[in-house]
Amino acid sequence: MSARTLTYGAAIGEALAEELARDERVVLFGEDVEIHGGIFGVLRGLRQQFGARVFDTPIAENLIAGMAVGAAARGLRPVAELQFADFVLCAADEVLLKAGGWRYTHDGAYTLPLVIRAPSGGYGFGPEHSQCPEAYVMHTPGLRLAVPSSPADVKGLLKSAIRSDDPVVLFEHKLLYPMKGEVPDGEHLVPFGQAAVRRAGDALTVVAWQDMLRRTLKAAETLAAEGIEIEVIDPRTLNPFDWDTLLTSVKKTGGCLVVEEAFRTLGVGAEIGARLMEDAFGYLDRPFKRLAIPDVPVPTAKHLVDQLVPSAETIAATVRGVLA
Repeated sequence: MSARTLTYGAAIGEALAEELARDERVVLFGEDVEIHGGIFGVLRGLRQQFGARVFDTPIAENLIAGMAVGAAARGLRPVAELQFADFVLCAADEVLLKAGGWRYTHDGAYTLPLVIRAPSGGYGFGPEHSQCPEAYVMHTPGLRLAVPSSPADVKGLLKSAIRSDDPVVLFEHKLLYPMKGEVPDGEHLVPFGQAAVRRAGDALTVVAWQDMLRRTLKAAETLAAEGIEIEVIDPRTLNPFDWDTLLTSVKKTGGCLVVEEAFRTLGVGAEIGARLMEDAFGYLDRPFKRLAIPDVPVPTAKHLVDQLVPSAETIAATVRGVLA
C-alpha cells in the first residue's frame, strides 16, 4: 500500500474532511472552528468545504458537550472540539455522566455516536490548559478513549471513532501537531483495542503513548547502545485497553514500566500495575514501576515543565534502575 507524508495536524483535518464527505450525518463544531480552524488551526478550510455542518459555538464547554450528546441521540454523528483536554472537567456532567451513561440509563433506546476531540499536554499554557486527564475518562464506564501517537494513528483512530456507535474521547497531544509521518493512502481505519509494539526487546516492557512514546523511543536508542533492548508498547486506546498484548510482552521480559504525562497518583499507570499484580504476578521478576508527573500543578514556564515531565534521559535512567 502506498503512503504519503503528513503532519499529525494535517492527518486530523484529512480524516474529518473524508468523514464529512462520506456521511452527511457528521457535523463538526467548537470554539473558533469556522474561520480559524480551531485553536491550533487543524480544521482550516473545512467550513469552506462543508458549509453549515462546520460551525462555531459559544465559549461554554458544557454546552458544546451537551450539544454533542443531544445531536447524537437524535441521529447525527457530531465531532465536538474542546480547546484543551483540561476542559473535559468543565463539561464533566455532559461528558462523564451523560455521554458515558445515557445508553445504560435509557436501556439502550438509542446510541450516542459522538466524538470529543481534546488537545492535551504540552507546555506554555499553565496548569488549567496543559493536563493529560486520561485517567478521569478511562475510569468512566461507557466512554471510549483514544490516545493516538502518530499521524497514521490519529487519522485511523479518528475515522474509526466517528463511525463507532460508542461515545469517544480522543486526546490529541499538542506537541505532536507538527510531527510528520507516513499515512497510508485510501481507506485507513485503526481498530480500537489493538496496541502496537513499537520496538521489540526482552529486557523490560515499557508502556507509553503520545509524546511520552516519542521520548521513550529516543531513550530506547540510548539504551540499545548499552546493550539494553526494551520492548515499547503503544496502547493506542486506553479504553478498550489491549491487555493481551501487554501480558504477552511481560511474560517475555519479566517486568514493566509505564511512562505517562499525567499525575502519578491514581493515574493510568496505577491501573496497569494493579492489573499486572492480579493477572501476571507470577511472570514479574522485578517490581512494577511508574514514571509520571509529581502531584503538583503543571507550571507555565517551559523550564519548569521540563523539571516535571519525564524526559528521554529520565526514562533511560529509570529503566537502568529497574533492571539493577
